[in-house]
Amino acid sequence: MSDLDLLTQSLARNVKRWRTERGFTLDTLAARAGVSRGMLIQIEQARTNPSLGTVVKIGDALGVSITTLLDYEQGPAVRIVPAEQAVRLWHTDAGSYNRLLAGTEAPGPLEMWDWRLMPGESSPSDPHPAGTVELVHVRTGELTLTVDGVAHRVPAGASASFEAATPHTYGNDGDEPMEMIMAVSVPPVR
Repeated sequence: MSDLDLLTQSLARNVKRWRTERGFTLDTLAARAGVSRGMLIQIEQARTNPSLGTVVKIGDALGVSITTLLDYEQGPAVRIVPAEQAVRLWHTDAGSYNRLLAGTEAPGPLEMWDWRLMPGESSPSDPHPAGTVELVHVRTGELTLTVDGVAHRVPAGASASFEAATPHTYGNDGDEPMEMIMAVSVPPVR
């Protein structure tokens, strides 16, 4: 079985598990996540490989991390994620990417990401649930972080934090690759 098949089956099982645990119908989850009921049915039946944006919306609506949705084995209290098991969920032909390095529930989802954006590329993000906070640390290059329409320059060695309940974009307006580590903390579903 391929890695993609494993992820698709894990996502199917975990979306259904968490939807049931939260007491959500397909219609309720669809409305909360802003995705179609048909898409949720395809995901729960492992018949589709949804976009990163769709997985994020479903995780936010369920109050669980992407790591939890894609986890194919519940492990011990200490979980080591070998470098080769970091999950690359987005990439471009030019070489930009993000990788989910680790995640946990604490008490809501908490995720750590490794990002690379090539010169001239950007990645927009829809608003996350109220109370979501993101922390970024730029390792190389310069990040143009646009939050609610306002651009902020974050140079190598600098860090930034922001409330992520508004539209935001990670961009590289420079002429060298930008690399950063990002942590995302989402409040638990109430």
